[in-house]
Formats: sequence, C-alpha cells, structure tokens
Amino acid sequence: MRVRRRSGLVPAALMSIAVLVAVSASVLARYSSADNPLSANQGIHKIKHVIVIMQENRSFDSYFGTFPGADGIPKGVCLPDPRNGGCSRPWVDHHDSNGNDPHAELPFQGDVNGGKMDGFVAVADKELCRPTGACRTDVMGYHVGSDIPNYWAYAKNFVLQDHMFEATGSWSLPAHLYEVSGWSAKCADPEKPMSCTGSLKPPDRRPSAPTPFGWTDLTWLLYKHHVSWGYYLDHGAVASHHQNGVWVIWNPLPGFTDVHRDGQLGNIRPLRTFFKQAKSGTLPQVSWISPDLRDSEHGPALVSSGQAYVTSVINAIMRSPDWGSSVILLTWDDWGGFYDNVVPPRVDGQGYGIRVPAILISPYAKRGYIDHQTLTTDAYLKFIEDAFMGGARLDPATDGRPDRRPIVRERAAVLGNLIRDFNFNQKPLPPLILDPCPANTTLIPKPKPGCNGKVPLHASTWGNS
Repeated sequence: MRVRRRSGLVPAALMSIAVLVAVSASVLARYSSADNPLSANQGIHKIKHVIVIMQENRSFDSYFGTFPGADGIPKGVCLPDPRNGGCSRPWVDHHDSNGNDPHAELPFQGDVNGGKMDGFVAVADKELCRPTGACRTDVMGYHVGSDIPNYWAYAKNFVLQDHMFEATGSWSLPAHLYEVSGWSAKCADPEKPMSCTGSLKPPDRRPSAPTPFGWTDLTWLLYKHHVSWGYYLDHGAVASHHQNGVWVIWNPLPGFTDVHRDGQLGNIRPLRTFFKQAKSGTLPQVSWISPDLRDSEHGPALVSSGQAYVTSVINAIMRSPDWGSSVILLTWDDWGGFYDNVVPPRVDGQGYGIRVPAILISPYAKRGYIDHQTLTTDAYLKFIEDAFMGGARLDPATDGRPDRRPIVRERAAVLGNLIRDFNFNQKPLPPLILDPCPANTTLIPKPKPGCNGKVPLHASTWGNS
C-alpha cells in the first residue's frame, strides 16, 4: 500500500487507520456469514415455538411444479420410456391416490442419472411393471392447485421454499434420522458414538435391538440447554406396520441412546397431547409431528386425507395463544419416486437428495415469498440451534458427545438460512384458518365428506417407505 504524507499526518498514522478499516471490514464480513447466529436478525428471538410437520413421499414438481414464480416443470420436458417407446411427458394427475413408486438409494441414482434427471420413468417401469402387458406408471403425474388448494394457499400467503432437498438420497428412515440428528449411520456398539459410521441403510428399531442409533441427535443439545421439546405421533406409535399409528421408521427418537440416557422418552407423545397444549398455549419450544399411514400422503394413501390432517394441525396452532410466537416448517421426507427437474447439490457421500415441497408459516414470514435458497432439514436444525441455543451445533468437536460424522451439516457452505424467510419488523400476519376438506377440489374420485376416506394400506404394497 502506498501512503502519501498530507496535512501533518505521518505515514504510520494513515497506515494504522487503513489497517483498522480493513480489520473492521473483515470482522463485519465474518459476522455476516449465513451460519453465524450473530448475523441473524435479532428478531429470531420473537420465535418461541418451532413446529416441524413432516409428510411423506412427494417431489416438489409433483405438488408445486406449476406454482407461479417457482422453479417448476420445464417446458417441453419428455423423459425416455424404454418400455413403451419414445418418451413420457408430465401430465396433470387429479387422482386422490397415487402409486408407491421407487424411492431408495438405487432408484435415486437411477432417477438422477448422472445429473440428467431423466431416469424416473425407466426406473419405475423396471421396478413396477411385469415383463409383458401394458404398464404406465404415474411418476410423471403432477397435482395442481385445485387438487391441493390448502397447500397452495399456505404457499401464497406465507413462504414457499422451491429448493428444499431431501437431506439424503434415499428413503424414509435415513430422512427421518437426518430430521432429528443431521446424520444416518450404523453403529457397531450403540453405546459408543465413535463406533458409528455413515450408512444409508441403517437398521430399524426392533425388539431385539431397540436402541440402534448411538450417535448424537438434537435432543442431546436441547436437554443440555434446557430447551423443551416434544415428538408427536398421529394416533400414537405402533411396533410394526399398521395403519392406526406411526411406523417405527417415522418415529426414530426412541432408538437413540442419548434420549434414554437423558430420561427424555416421556417427550414422545400422541398427537392429542399436542392439540391440548396448543389450545392451552403451552407448546414446547421444539415440536416434531409425524403422521400415521392414512394421513401420510405416502402412496397409495389419499392426498385429501393428508391435506386434511395437516390443515387440522396448522389450524390448531393458528388458534393457539402461541401462534404469535411460532413458526411452522412443513415438508415431505422424500420424493416418493415422482419426477423433479432440479439436480440435487452434492454436499457429502449421503446427499443431498431429490427436491421435496416445503412451506414456512409464521406471523413473521414474508408474505407470498418464494425462497430459492438451497435448503434441507439441516436448515431446520440450524434454525433451532440459533433460536434457542446461541448457535450451538451438532459438532463432534464442541457438543460434548463426539461421534464420527464426517461434516457438520449445519455448516455446509451451500446450505441456506431460514432467517431470510422472515421480516420481524412487519405487522404480524393473521392466522389463515382453512377448511380441512375444501369444497370443489378437483381430486378424483371426489373426497368423502370430512376428507377421511381410506384405501387399503397393506404392508405388502409399500416396500421401501
């Protein structure tokens, strides 16, 4: 740097000023980092309750591919269909019940097809069709706003996130493990977190091995920082595949050794407890809500039943004394085999997976905003950590319970920050109370009154979930 002597100032003095300015700029840049909680609008502390609602098996394009302004279905797209010849184009699918299409690690790789995003039809044909006879899968079908008007109403009035990806390129169990812990692994000895190694095929909870998850989940930090939490189960828990309760794979926290060690199993409760707490204004600071089979939207479960269930939960929050200090994070666990056009970013050996729908609902949400940031449920963990724990992270170097996770997912450079979806200076948005069973939906067949219809949900029809 060249400094000229002027007005009696010596070069050393000017140099000191220049260095101070440079250092100050560096500090400001460091503290404007998306990951640094000090950069977040201090209005984040207006949020006293975070509620995560996770549904099942829908890609972004299958629900919001035609939503105005969103990164949706490209014009002219047509995917190779080797079984039937030619190619298959996206088509409007008004059916209330959709197929249970391929959605696991290998189908993910086939669908993405090296970044071409053109393998969905070929994979589904191969896995679902018999060698001979007509067969056309529904992976290229998509719903429109008149099919799912409540979901579109939430998107129009609050924040639609059109680059939310499954945290891992796989099926439900790894996705739900990431939802609460930021990792999926196998453990040689679940009592020893350092014995766990990353895996997209983690073991289920079983009577013979009820706590297979030995690494650290978010409840470890919540307990350590005296943050209240609850994990709520639609119609309670089941020990095996059964429609009157939540599957084991959608209810992972009882399988974590640290939940037992902290004596926190009592925080895993039936959903009716959540409704009582919402009514009385006593919601915990962090809530996760998991559906039973009928309400899950996992094919062949009815779209109408799932939307009605989600709407009833959101209505309860909006009618609660806690609405004014809440944020609802609504998403789906994986893509369910349905087409999506956006190539998932690569952050580590397990993800990201294919895009899923996601909506952020809060009195402080930017109204009608479409968030194009790259997000996963890792961003949910980061927001909870920033809002309630001063930016503590599930980091083996600092969390007091080290495991062998290869990266701290919340710090991934590509990951966005939910804080950008809020305006804490705006007049709080009012509740948007909706009919759980909206009139004039275009779903076929027409949903039953109350949208409480049922279809057969036998375990044999589900495969990977």
